[in-house]
Amino acid sequence: MMSCTRCVLVLGCLFGSAGTALGEPSSVEEGSFASDEVVLEWNAIAVDTIGATPPPPSSRFMATAQLAVFEAVDAITAEYEPYLGALTAPPGASTEAAAAAAAHGVLAGFFPDAAAALDQKLATSLSAIDDGEAKEDGILVGEEAAALMLAERANDGSAPALFFVPADRDPGDWQPTPSCPPDGGTLKHWRDVEPFGILSSSQFRAAPPFPINSRCYARDFAEVKAVGGASSTQRPADRTNVAQLYAAQPPHVGWNSMARQLASARHDSITATARTLALLNVAMADAIISVFESKYHYAYWRPETAIARADEDENDETVADATFTPLVVTPCHPSYPSGHGAAAGAASSVLVDAYGQGDHDLTNTNPTLPGVELHYTRIDEIVRDISDARVFGGIHFRNDQNAAELMGHRVAAYDLEHLLTP
Repeated sequence: MMSCTRCVLVLGCLFGSAGTALGEPSSVEEGSFASDEVVLEWNAIAVDTIGATPPPPSSRFMATAQLAVFEAVDAITAEYEPYLGALTAPPGASTEAAAAAAAHGVLAGFFPDAAAALDQKLATSLSAIDDGEAKEDGILVGEEAAALMLAERANDGSAPALFFVPADRDPGDWQPTPSCPPDGGTLKHWRDVEPFGILSSSQFRAAPPFPINSRCYARDFAEVKAVGGASSTQRPADRTNVAQLYAAQPPHVGWNSMARQLASARHDSITATARTLALLNVAMADAIISVFESKYHYAYWRPETAIARADEDENDETVADATFTPLVVTPCHPSYPSGHGAAAGAASSVLVDAYGQGDHDLTNTNPTLPGVELHYTRIDEIVRDISDARVFGGIHFRNDQNAAELMGHRVAAYDLEHLLTP
């Protein structure tokens, strides 16, 4: 048996060329500071329009929409390096009109069935802006930004879908779980989706998972077996709430909610907030693309399979239980590393860079769990809860989370250094 070594990653604020310390608004010309309220409004509209769509499609939609908003606003204020650099804006164009039109354009493009509702929301947003040339110019800038971003993502590899059928049933290899369709493992094609900021999906590939005959694996196996079963008596009630909330809440919903709460407490400029939300969603999208490359590179089995087949793993410290059923339905793709974990690592890095690690007042809820409220004062507390959620939900080993969080941090650090810089 190999010995276990716990690696602890200590991440401070990711300063440098990525942005200003703690996300303070960049200096702008007198009179150019505009409220970020419309950016936050359309971030919430985007989340609601995408709804409960799981990752990774949801992260792609959000990143595209928030980049369009940033590109439109920054074309007018010119505070940061653009993402595409193909957009010019007339002097004096309204940043608020540009932000609303950009978000509307991307969402209507992705969700044509929601066009009528989105049109009404756009009309409401624009009604708060004085009529005139500035407003009309801003609308045109936003529409162009949306069109450019939709064109940029039109052939990015997100379609057609590919499925994975394992070649054998060797211990440690992923096998279909009860939630799987007949075609096999889902989202195999996502490893080939073009990233938004990083160079390739394999740039930050996770290190190999623990061998199934190792003591480290046995430790993780014992934990998820004890606390992750649907009928477990060792799972505290608060961990059940955490597992169920984050199972019902895709990363784009929770992390954008946290970002809006943080931004609302600070009142940055429209460009600064547009940049933060763009980087947040780009980093999550890139992290999840990276996760699927690693998932299908290693094709590691899920706890549900591993616990049932523990007699085959050549590990004296694991004991099989053919009756084990996880608290949360197992997603139909390999276990290692965790998609929610990678999104958490990426999102937390961006939000710490923008708003600092602690001294916050954040609340997370989900309509499917009335009465359950999670409260946080530090961003890393959210990451820890998400890690627990997947283990106490019975669908991931702890190492799936640790490796994924590290991947997310590394992806975010790269995007913060290379994208939308001052």
